[in-house]
Amino acid sequence: MSDSQQINDEPVEETFISHLVELRDRIIRAGTSVIVVFIGLLYWAPQIFRLLARPLMQNLPKDGKMIVTDVTGSFFVPMKVTMMIALVIALPIVLYQVWAFIAAGLYQHEKRLIVPLVGSSYILFLCGMAFAYLVVFPTIFHVMAHYNAPLGAEMTTDIDNYLGFVITMFLAFGVTFEVPIIVVILARTGFVTIRKLRQIRPYVIVSAFVISAVVTPPDVFSQLILAVPLIVLYEVGIIAARLIVGKDKTIELEAESAEHRKGEGD
Repeated sequence: MSDSQQINDEPVEETFISHLVELRDRIIRAGTSVIVVFIGLLYWAPQIFRLLARPLMQNLPKDGKMIVTDVTGSFFVPMKVTMMIALVIALPIVLYQVWAFIAAGLYQHEKRLIVPLVGSSYILFLCGMAFAYLVVFPTIFHVMAHYNAPLGAEMTTDIDNYLGFVITMFLAFGVTFEVPIIVVILARTGFVTIRKLRQIRPYVIVSAFVISAVVTPPDVFSQLILAVPLIVLYEVGIIAARLIVGKDKTIELEAESAEHRKGEGD
C-alpha cells in the first residue's frame, strides 16, 4: 500500500474508531443509569415483589400463598423484579443515549420526528404495562381461580413461574400499545399507504385474535382483553397517521409553493 493510500485511509479508520468509542461511552452511561436506579431500589426489593404479586394474592383462596421451588428463588426473583423496574425507570436515559448516538447521522426533519416518537413510545409502553397490571392480571387470575374451584384444586404458583408469566404479559401489552407508533412510522416513511392500512384491516383483526390466543390463557375472555385493545389501537394509528401524514404533505406543498414564488421573483 502506498503512502497516499494510507493517508486516505486514516480518516476513515479514525472516524470508525471514534464511533466505537462513542458507542462504548453511551452504553456505559445507559448501563450506569440502570445500575444506579437498581441500587437505589434494592432496599425495597421485597416490597416491590409483593406489589407485583398483589393481583395474584388477591385472587388466591383464603390463606393461599406463593411457593418457592428453587433454593435461591426467594433471593434472585425479587432482584430480577427490581432490575426490571429499574430498567423501566431508567429507560428515558437509555433511549436518550441511543438517540444521541444516531442523531449525528439524521437530517433535521428526522430529528424533529424521532424525539416525539421516542417519547410517545415510552409513554404508550408504560400504559400497556399499567393496563396489564390493573386490568388483565386481576381478570385472568379471577377466571383461573373460578376454573380451579370446581376441580377442588388449590391455586398456587412458584414465584419464578409467576415472574415469567408477568414479564410475558408486560411485554405483550407494552408492544401492543406501540401499534399506533408502528402504523404512523409505516405511513410516514411511505412503506404503506393509509388506503392500504384500511384494506388490510380484516387481516389485522384475525391476526389480533391469533396473537391473543397464543399469548394469553386459553379462555375466551382473556383473549378478548388483548385482541380488542390491539384492534382499537390499530384504528387509532390509522387516524394519527392520516393527521400526521396529511400535515406533513401540507407543509411540503407550502414549502414548494414558497420556493416557486421565490424563483418567479428572481
